[in-house]
Amino acid sequence: MCWAGRMVLGTLSILLGLVQAAAACEFGPFPYRSTGIVCRMTKPVALLLNRETAQVIQAAFRNAQFPNITGERSMRLLGRVAYGLSGIQVNDLSIERSEVELKEDNAIHISIRNVTALFKGTLTYGYAGAWFLQLFHSVDFEIESSIDLQLNINLMCQKDQVAPDASDCYLTFHKLTLHLQGDKQPGWLKQLFTDFISFTLKLVLKREVCKEINTVAQTLTNYILDLAANFVRDGDIAVDISLASDPVIKATYIESYHKGIVLYRNSSSRLSDSVFSPSLLTESRMLYFWLSEHSLSSLAAAAFLEGQLVLSLRGEKLQELFEMEDSEVQRKAVQMIFQGTSYNDSVAKVWSLSQPQISFQPEGTIVRSLVAVEIRILLAGEEPLVALYMEKEITATIQATYADKKLILQPVDSSVVIKVFKCTADPSGEDPSIQSFLQNMILAAGIPEVTSSIGSALTSLLNSKRLDLFDIINPEIITREGYVIVQLDFGFPSHLLLNFLEKSF
Repeated sequence: MCWAGRMVLGTLSILLGLVQAAAACEFGPFPYRSTGIVCRMTKPVALLLNRETAQVIQAAFRNAQFPNITGERSMRLLGRVAYGLSGIQVNDLSIERSEVELKEDNAIHISIRNVTALFKGTLTYGYAGAWFLQLFHSVDFEIESSIDLQLNINLMCQKDQVAPDASDCYLTFHKLTLHLQGDKQPGWLKQLFTDFISFTLKLVLKREVCKEINTVAQTLTNYILDLAANFVRDGDIAVDISLASDPVIKATYIESYHKGIVLYRNSSSRLSDSVFSPSLLTESRMLYFWLSEHSLSSLAAAAFLEGQLVLSLRGEKLQELFEMEDSEVQRKAVQMIFQGTSYNDSVAKVWSLSQPQISFQPEGTIVRSLVAVEIRILLAGEEPLVALYMEKEITATIQATYADKKLILQPVDSSVVIKVFKCTADPSGEDPSIQSFLQNMILAAGIPEVTSSIGSALTSLLNSKRLDLFDIINPEIITREGYVIVQLDFGFPSHLLLNFLEKSF
């Protein structure tokens, strides 16, 4: 479930949220051994998401709080000229283009070219004599600017979580032109303020814009981490996605390593023998998630303890199972079990008696479990009658796919061994035809029905986390011995970025 929680929000958001550096965190000598989840994002993702960077940068400019600027300068004949710029705000902001580069073993470099912005405010000025200072005139001003912005995003780790540092920020001014409103202002005044205000103004703009970008980067990261933490939580079941190792930044991909420990109430699983190696993942797709057998097996165990592995069938669903074939044996079994009662007045309950054992192999996910089946006949005004109870050991090989925004679980090989069999109409168990029919029915229709129901339940859970809002392209779920790989391409989830900007700014 956790794998889709990482596809989010734009160059700054994805790059900062997915990769979690460990400059301030300590890991053991063999960190891969405790890695349960790995995320790899290749360069095409950064190039795709870079298109959305403009919205983030625009938010940083518009949200920056520019302080009032004051100063004075000595002028021949005039004495000291004092000035103040107040109410500075940004209008008409546009960005020509942006570029992103992954600097190997270093940082994420973002280059924003030709940011044009119009700053507006009020200029107050006057002349200072020896004994007094008198500011006697105010005039609205506009400042046309053309700026290049260079960002080097360094990633640090604090408390096993990402802490981005975007303080390595540079603004290059190609244009900074002051326009004073009104026709009565002499030309020398405009030239005067353009000359000695521009330097101060550049310093203020750089400080406030870079500070706001750093704030936006941290806010984005916290937003993503909250999304991810919510995505891998269902009630009392959660997955610890804190860092297990230092991330890796290569020229063609970014890779992060996470613990993937399942937390259930006051207990948690432990992983010390992970089989992960970077060579297990390629670079042909945009996004990769490597999931350990231990992590998913622990999720299944937690779901069992939470009582979630229960399925009830009645009415049409029950009829479909028991009437999958029309034969004398089938009719006899239905008569003996249901005793002429309508399917609508009967209910079948299927539940797991033991924690499912899950293992990954090239042919699929192998699930082993002891399962109970109980059929009750609902009698008006009376206690329900247990018409059938059985326990069986089931082994099923399941292949998973994701298509049309649905998780599909398809059994490809199954076996059933009945351990306990009790039928009210055949208490001695002398009629083997009923057991034979039930065993065939379970293999042909029962197991597919259960896996389909689990797939539907997981789809509903994933969609409740808003996975269905993502444009996931050609996803592949590949099982190997001891792990599973999910690899996919995707379209940018603009809704998440817009949601973030609306909530934060």
